[in-house]
Amino acid sequence: MNSISINEVTGKIINVAMHIHRKLGPGLLESVYQAILAYELRKGGLDVQSEAAIPVTWDNVRIDLGFRADLIVENSVIVELKSLEEVAPVHKKQVLTYLKVTGLSVGLLINFGEATLKDGITRLVHHFED
Repeated sequence: MNSISINEVTGKIINVAMHIHRKLGPGLLESVYQAILAYELRKGGLDVQSEAAIPVTWDNVRIDLGFRADLIVENSVIVELKSLEEVAPVHKKQVLTYLKVTGLSVGLLINFGEATLKDGITRLVHHFED
């Protein structure tokens, strides 16, 4: 990471997402929010990987199963986007699983389908055991 803390990264992601939601509102496809969010974060100087492949390693073998994170920002924060009336518990589990298999510790689940975006942001942390 470019000497920017994870909290600063998540703060920037949330600020940009809220700006996008204020301008566009809910109701668009997830892919639209994803493209605009990635564009704005890159414009702001952050490293952003879109549709980043997430392989699983089992028995020292890399298995490419087609898992994809919507965004990985600064190689430190996974961002999973939704555009739903409400997220289901499985969506939080999905982000936690992505964190576990990537070795990253912080993820954001952002649901652009909420009337107020602050109600649609969940910060998830995976604590690794020694």
